[in-house]
Amino acid sequence: LEAMGYQVHREYYVNDAGRQMNILAASIWLRYLEHCGEPIQFPSNGYRGDYVRTIAARIYAECGSAYVVPAARVFQDLPLDEVRDETGTSLGQGDKEIYIDAVVERAKALLGDHRYRYLFERGLDAILDDIREDLREFGVVYDQWYSERTLEDQGAVNKTINRLRAAGYVYEKDGALWFRSSAFGDEKDRVVERDNGQTTYFASDIAYHLEKFERGFDWVIDVWGADHHGYIPRVKAALQAMGANPDRLDVLLVQFAILYRNGERAQMSTRSGEFVTLRELRQEVGNDAARFFYVMRKSEQHLDFDLDLAKSQSKDNPVYYIQYAYARVCSVLRQLREKALPRDERRGLEHLTLLTESHEDALLVALSRYPEVVEAAALSHEPHQLAHYLRELANAFHAYYNEHRVLVPDDAL
Repeated sequence: LEAMGYQVHREYYVNDAGRQMNILAASIWLRYLEHCGEPIQFPSNGYRGDYVRTIAARIYAECGSAYVVPAARVFQDLPLDEVRDETGTSLGQGDKEIYIDAVVERAKALLGDHRYRYLFERGLDAILDDIREDLREFGVVYDQWYSERTLEDQGAVNKTINRLRAAGYVYEKDGALWFRSSAFGDEKDRVVERDNGQTTYFASDIAYHLEKFERGFDWVIDVWGADHHGYIPRVKAALQAMGANPDRLDVLLVQFAILYRNGERAQMSTRSGEFVTLRELRQEVGNDAARFFYVMRKSEQHLDFDLDLAKSQSKDNPVYYIQYAYARVCSVLRQLREKALPRDERRGLEHLTLLTESHEDALLVALSRYPEVVEAAALSHEPHQLAHYLRELANAFHAYYNEHRVLVPDDAL
């Protein structure tokens, strides 16, 4: 888009509010208590990754036992957690959702607002620092990190609900507030405020998108996980209800990446802590291969990431194949310098008639397509077009290079 002349603002929306963040904070606290020697029965629906233990250990190193509460007080009179057998099958006892919410409330009550807030912020900062570092080293840099809590602090969520209400699209039912999204083609109406007075993620999403348009952007392009496809019609419906043009919002859905090693699929689960991190992926296959494999598919296509192929040095590996073409070009330019052969980039057009070989023709045609490929990739939001173009260009170059001598005695040629 920038190559096409657009002014682009890159923004990362940080989900730092709501239930999942509270579950994370409670998970960190429990691992901290465990680190301090308290006997903890970790919730089945808590965050189990090693990163939670790492954050907990850091907090202990900084604060000692300042956040310790006896385990007996933590778990006293809590509802039953879900019980599973050795195979992971639920035995139908307890409710993991009710239980984890009770653990969160107990953490808030025992720690008090100030100490709970510290653990919450410490966990958030640690994870955000990791994300920033990973993305920066991956070559992805954002102009702004937009906090979801900013919307609440500014009253933007309530302002948005009131605006929808004033337009006649909010009604009350069963103690909750509902947005009449069915009036705009959504399959059913959606809750924006629960019966306990808590606003929903959806209400925050509406407020965030409205705020983006209010900042003056002409075109908003969101990148979402494919599991959020159902949100598209309801967010567009809310924008339309408030008088914004929903066609100015484009949403790109990105499918999950599936990693394969030695032909076997790597099992991954965020909550259970079983996953391969982007950092580990980069360390294993290198930054270039990781970036290229991700951009090689349309966003809505599943990405089967073959780790062995990404590391191989063969023409079957598109990254190696393209880099090998680049290395050959660099070798030619180096030899030109070493042999002090004449090379004047301002001349040459008068000698184009000397390029009569079919391989030369094919390479010229491939090179000439570059501007139109950039334009098509930008306007259709399909960067994979550039990845495929580079592969075709490398193929045209290798075919030419393998059949013809490049540094010939004829200066004009």
